[in-house]
Amino acid sequence: MSEEQKRQLQQRLWAICNLLRGRMAGDEYRDYILGFIFYKFLSERLLSIAQEALAEDGLDYTELDPVKNTEIIEAIKEEAVDSLGYHLNPDQLFSAIAKQIHDDKEAFILGHLAQVLRDIENSTRGHESEADFVHLFEDMDLNSSKLGKTPDDRNSIIREILIRLDDIDFRLGDIDADVIGDSYEYLISNFASDAGKKAGEFYTPQKISEILARAVTMGKDNLKTVYDPTCGSGSLLLRVAKQVNIVGRFYGQEFNRTTFNLARMNMILHGVHYKDFDIKQDDTLERPQHLDLRFEAIVANPPFSLSWSANPLLLNDDRFSPYGKLAPKTKADMAFIQHMLFQLDDNGTAAVVVPHGVLFRGSSEGHIREHIVREMNALDAVIGLPANLFFGTSIPAAILVFKKCREDNENVLFIDASGEYEKSKNQNNLLDEHVEKIINTLAARTTIDKYSYLAPLSQIAENDYNLNIPRYVDTFEEEDEIDLRIAQTERIGIEAKIAKLNEQMEGYLKELGYGA
Repeated sequence: MSEEQKRQLQQRLWAICNLLRGRMAGDEYRDYILGFIFYKFLSERLLSIAQEALAEDGLDYTELDPVKNTEIIEAIKEEAVDSLGYHLNPDQLFSAIAKQIHDDKEAFILGHLAQVLRDIENSTRGHESEADFVHLFEDMDLNSSKLGKTPDDRNSIIREILIRLDDIDFRLGDIDADVIGDSYEYLISNFASDAGKKAGEFYTPQKISEILARAVTMGKDNLKTVYDPTCGSGSLLLRVAKQVNIVGRFYGQEFNRTTFNLARMNMILHGVHYKDFDIKQDDTLERPQHLDLRFEAIVANPPFSLSWSANPLLLNDDRFSPYGKLAPKTKADMAFIQHMLFQLDDNGTAAVVVPHGVLFRGSSEGHIREHIVREMNALDAVIGLPANLFFGTSIPAAILVFKKCREDNENVLFIDASGEYEKSKNQNNLLDEHVEKIINTLAARTTIDKYSYLAPLSQIAENDYNLNIPRYVDTFEEEDEIDLRIAQTERIGIEAKIAKLNEQMEGYLKELGYGA
């Protein structure tokens, strides 16, 4: 598929959103549109497996009768659940429901469709895939009044969505699975743009994701594991996979139930087998789900300055006890970093987005920061980013890179990339050239005038472990002498014009009888 065809596919999928836009908030109609796309994708994958299995017998899965062909369908189910993790009967396929809509203009399909979505989940019960499919469609309430005041209204709008999706060919032989996955990611990005402040809960801008992913995969072709403790829609995990040949297994945890469902769908749509990812739903700081594991790569964009319990009992938790201090109750940023460092393997790299306050705030945060730099020597780089890059906040942020076994264990690299970006109306953007400069500087670990500085640990200690970037990267631009002369000349000229205007004004006032 060409880039132009891919772009057209994405535009057609986004256009379907217009059917629900205005009826409900963006983060609500997102769940319906993405859910139906996911249902069609599952249906086409199942049909592909079934048709291949029945090819030798000259049978067509779509034409099998659930009553007369029970044994054949059961055999297909066994194979499908093992290879795909779920099953659909012939009359439950997306194409079967779409045909029903086309054949009967008055067909009421909501009840049957709701049952189909439940049956997809139920087909995984008792199998290894159950945890990855359970409650996957729970946010798609087909009886919600937001879809329409009456059942007929709701039925009508859902019929229209399915008809539009039916016109788009999802057959995996014609459209690569990555294209569908990338299109899904495109929609998530657009929903994030529409959602405003809420978007920060589930999506990291693409270029930021790329920097994080390239930072943790630098010098590696394969990864055994990658982990995101605040995985949102899973986009960061999938971005890491694009930077290497193979990722053995994906791990993640997400607190928000709806976003957790989105992440699981996103993994499957990108062709990640259900056996190759383990994403849990719960509070990462209070109830971590993967504490017994250590990861080769960790990426995260945690919610900035999130409130958490900071329960003193957590000082007995192995993640926090070595520091002797907990992050403040109203700022969990350091708690997420402590959690990530605990789960980072000795040969691993972690990269996390943080608000700038993490670099210099004192009290318990200053104590934790000093422990990380002085005792653990785990901080490898600090990257300052431009303001207004993220959904939901205009504040500038930074990326911290950590390694437990650092190649350069005498210095920390500081990069000030805050001044290099593309300005746009609502949100600033990083271009490829900006990302490349950051990554190349990170790889070379060189000092570049006004941009980067390789700071010895002794200098950081002299600064009381304050990591505020301007302390290390001097970006002050002195004006050239000629510029000063020009500015002075312009000032003199302006002052002369003002004096002349004042004289003229005094003359006018005298003519009118005012003044001396």
